Amino acid sequence: MSEFVAFMESRGAETITNDLAMEWVTSMGRQPSWSIRLSDVRCFAQHLSYFDPLTEVLPSDAVAPAWRTKPYIYSEIEIQALLAAPLSLPPANALRRWTYHCLFGVIAVAGLRHSEALRLLRADVDLDQGVLTIRETKFGKSRLVPLHATTIAVLSGYAARRDAHLGSPRSPYFFVAEQGGRLLHQYVHRVFLRIPANRITAGGESRWPTDSWSSSPFRRPDPDQLASRGRRCGTRAAGSLDLPQPCQCSRHLLVPVRHAGTDEPCRTAIG
Repeated sequence: MSEFVAFMESRGAETITNDLAMEWVTSMGRQPSWSIRLSDVRCFAQHLSYFDPLTEVLPSDAVAPAWRTKPYIYSEIEIQALLAAPLSLPPANALRRWTYHCLFGVIAVAGLRHSEALRLLRADVDLDQGVLTIRETKFGKSRLVPLHATTIAVLSGYAARRDAHLGSPRSPYFFVAEQGGRLLHQYVHRVFLRIPANRITAGGESRWPTDSWSSSPFRRPDPDQLASRGRRCGTRAAGSLDLPQPCQCSRHLLVPVRHAGTDEPCRTAIG
């Protein structure tokens, strides 16, 4: 609210009026933020109204509410198609196809935000212990994420393939671009845009080729096992899915997950 206080001082005003409050709410050019600013100034004005009866409080519908895209639920078949599709990326002998295959896979099974997966350092991926260290993420928090044995095997295979391809490390990141540099968000989004996740045949099989290694290489860990490992690691097991979302795509993801110790599915929304 310091910005609003500075705004009031710049206007020489000591009492909040609807006109002044509305001017401040709409002074930011991005309309989606208006509803947040409205909520803030309303709470502040309601508090001040107990001390200054001349304080005016804007109505809650003074601006249109922020619009949120309806989440899209990816089915298991679509997720398998998303994992299989990168394996056909050209060129055939490049690291690129394996990088995106494993990147999308670890996002799907470990419940990572795509930005978290891209920021993973080699030192953050402990394949001996089967634990990912996710550092300084939302609200500055860090956490440990345990992995299923099948995921550990696949990531170990990628690490060996990556190191053989590059010879010597050229960056500290676990997932790298073809020449060993950091993967950039825009490139991941571009690849994801080119993966038509809805190309599923009537029989339920993906149209993309798979091989014995990729047919089901990533498995979501058993909830009870993860809960036990999570307690030892000092973290809660993840169970959400957050595939990369390009800015021109309006899909959000909502995937079914199960909490440890329960048989009832729930829905987890990823924005």
